[in-house]
Amino acid sequence: MNTPDLSNPTAEAAEAAPRKVDVFEGLDPAVRERTKKMLMYFILFAVVMLFAGFTSAYIVSNVGQFWVHIEAPRALWISNALIVASSLPMWLSLRSMKQGNTTMSFVNLALTFALGIVFTVLQLQGWGALQDKGMGWTIDELSSGAKAYRWNSIEQLLDGPAQWGVDYTIGQDGTPLNYRPETNQLFGSDDVLMARDITLDVVRTSNSASGYLFILIVIHLFHLALGLAYLVVNGIRILNGTISPSDTVQLHTGGVYWHFLGLLWVYLFAFLFFFH
Repeated sequence: MNTPDLSNPTAEAAEAAPRKVDVFEGLDPAVRERTKKMLMYFILFAVVMLFAGFTSAYIVSNVGQFWVHIEAPRALWISNALIVASSLPMWLSLRSMKQGNTTMSFVNLALTFALGIVFTVLQLQGWGALQDKGMGWTIDELSSGAKAYRWNSIEQLLDGPAQWGVDYTIGQDGTPLNYRPETNQLFGSDDVLMARDITLDVVRTSNSASGYLFILIVIHLFHLALGLAYLVVNGIRILNGTISPSDTVQLHTGGVYWHFLGLLWVYLFAFLFFFH
């Protein structure tokens, strides 16, 4: 009869612990690679459908309403360039690994991560600059005590430091309204004489679809955090040899995800600042 070795409880616990099962264990390497790639493509397809659903809902909800068109700050323009540029070292990381240069693969992956961090910082600065001008998200407390989140509150914009025609304009169906800066009054796009004040109508009926934009931005930030975490994990895999010249599928799928994030942000940027 075998008795447990009480003198070494750590070893005993290690023997008793169940072995971590790799779901791809035993599969042909080619099948394993195709399966992991297909899983990533399926995830990206689901994300595309998610964003397509919210943007479609926004378009339908925004028809015939007043909306604010804001000029993107410089920090967000620079962030666009960085997220696009970060795809190059990501591609070079995979290329270097396939060529057997593990060190350069890690260096390029680290560069991609650094560009992603700078992109995130510039994003925060850009949204902060908009917030300082009275743009971005406004929290209003309703009579019921509930809080309402609104994108580009008209009242805050008209009373704030942002300049009409420079920082923002307000339009309907893509046509800018007429604005009288002396009195902060808005008039219809066809009311060239500014005879009928529609400011209250604009305040009452604008931005009802802003919740969709809030969801889009939050979802993108969530996927950006996942992308940065994926870069860190793959960096560790390169260092410990899990990713090697003979097994680059994880680096490949990470690259596909990162390139997709860049395209997703460029689309979201165009949607937020040019679609209206």
